[in-house]
Amino acid sequence: MATFQLQVVTMDGLIYDGEVESISLRSVHGDIAILAKHIDYCTAIGMGTATVRLPDGTEQKAACMGGMLSMMDNLCRVIPTTWEWSNEIDVERAESAKKAAQERLDDARLSNEARVRAEAKLRRALVRLSSAGK
Repeated sequence: MATFQLQVVTMDGLIYDGEVESISLRSVHGDIAILAKHIDYCTAIGMGTATVRLPDGTEQKAACMGGMLSMMDNLCRVIPTTWEWSNEIDVERAESAKKAAQERLDDARLSNEARVRAEAKLRRALVRLSSAGK
């Protein structure tokens, strides 16, 4: 299968730069997959698991939350707000964050703003756990 260059750049710098067969992730409009020779494209990234297929056929997964993706001239740049490779996710911490968010949401006196924040924390914890295969 044809390959293309993928760069993943976070606030910490370039964390991936190499040839891939595909990347699939959640955009704000739904799930997308990018393959070699894709038309020039730019979109905002949603929250979900990103899957990178390497030239040897193996896949690497990551928790990806927010940011931008651009594909231009067979170079794909992903600039996520958060990107955590599945093997680097602290599952215990994610489980703890999930539990804390769920407990917070059980509080009937919670303000709308606090409820929105707790729901966002719960969604992030669930994405991390799903990306880690839990």
